[in-house]
Amino acid sequence: MSTRVDVLVVGLGPAGSRAAWAAARAGLSVLAIERRQRVGDPVQCAELVPRALEQEVPQLGRATVQTIEAMHTYIEDGACDVTPHFPGAMLDRARFDAALSQAANDAGAACRCGVALHTVEHDGGVRLSDGSRVHPRVVIGADGPRSRAGRLAGRVNRSLVEARQVTVPLRRRHAATDIFLSSEIAGGYGWLFPKRDVAHIGAGVAADARPGLRGIVARLHARLVAQGRVDTTIVARTGGTIPASGMLDPVACLGKIRVLLAGDAAGLTNPVTGAGIAAAVQSGALAGEAAAAWLAGRSGALDEYREELLSIFGAALERALARRRALAQAHSGGRLTRAAQRRSWIAYPEYWTA
Repeated sequence: MSTRVDVLVVGLGPAGSRAAWAAARAGLSVLAIERRQRVGDPVQCAELVPRALEQEVPQLGRATVQTIEAMHTYIEDGACDVTPHFPGAMLDRARFDAALSQAANDAGAACRCGVALHTVEHDGGVRLSDGSRVHPRVVIGADGPRSRAGRLAGRVNRSLVEARQVTVPLRRRHAATDIFLSSEIAGGYGWLFPKRDVAHIGAGVAADARPGLRGIVARLHARLVAQGRVDTTIVARTGGTIPASGMLDPVACLGKIRVLLAGDAAGLTNPVTGAGIAAAVQSGALAGEAAAAWLAGRSGALDEYREELLSIFGAALERALARRRALAQAHSGGRLTRAAQRRSWIAYPEYWTA
């Protein structure tokens, strides 16, 4: 016995929920599945988004814990370089994801947690982890950097960054994101992101530097304790994987099924900053709209989806990849100067020059 639906959405993070919402709002039958038992839990990111995202997602305001006004960047043990205008929002990410999922459900999508994509069968059926089968006409893969949907379709993020963070009490309120660039943090950076009375302290590194990641975070935490900025108590620990390959081809076929990828599954996370929530929200909605247009008979809709992602994200991702490659070369060649680090980070004008 197999259920027929227009669209199967795999993953109910921001990309998947927005895809399900857009497709259901267009009148399609939508099944959206999430392998976790509860949407948004556990939280595996630093929870920072640009404040402008509220223009697209009204739920942002209800999930915002505090606003961010500036960025402070530290290179090695140097002085703080201040970027005064950096408007952001620190989220309650679990609340944000749950609100987006609820919006998809309210639009008519059937949302199921504790269910994952297992495989695609020869007759066009999709086997789910609970043993059920569904026959979709379109699959939207929004299931993260190690996307099962993407892997089945031959789209794989080959370069990954590993991130870890601890949440600790803040000793005084702070309205800036603090960024730490260091030769110790190979292929990434450290951070302190304030969230009202607590702060996330973490780091992301290239996958081959993962064994030293816990120590990097511990030393950054100790440094901030010594400065009197945070307490020693660790309230929570988390970690995750960030794609750093750049954009994958987001359109594929699995037999008769068309596959669209969105968010991390499509490699839309910035390879330098690791920022991906805004791209996930935007690409998810576009994927849902493209699926609806294609199913309504517009044959070029899926190619238009690819072109739209390239026009929105392509140039920024290519710049970030170039900066990331140059930094890796400087690091491996023993030429990791302050100038090289400035050129690698978005707060400095050198990052934006040709």
